[in-house]
Amino acid sequence: MKKRLTEEQIIGFLKQAAGAPIKELCRKHGFSDASFYLWRRKFGGMDVPDAKRLRALEAENCKLKKLLAEAMLDNEALKVVARGKF
Repeated sequence: MKKRLTEEQIIGFLKQAAGAPIKELCRKHGFSDASFYLWRRKFGGMDVPDAKRLRALEAENCKLKKLLAEAMLDNEALKVVARGKF
């Protein structure tokens, strides 16, 4: 069972970790130590608006990568047609 936490919740957990033992915090909220360290690496030092902006930029980056791949495929297809080898 994988549950998805929001950026606000994750950043809240990271801020709580400043004063409490990490293993205890993880056990209390029901996530693993590995998840905590992964979140700390990704969201460490961020506030909620920064995390939301990061998510928006990642989505935009994914969309642009798809557009680039499609353009490259179209370009290659046009080159093959122009050579007459279709």
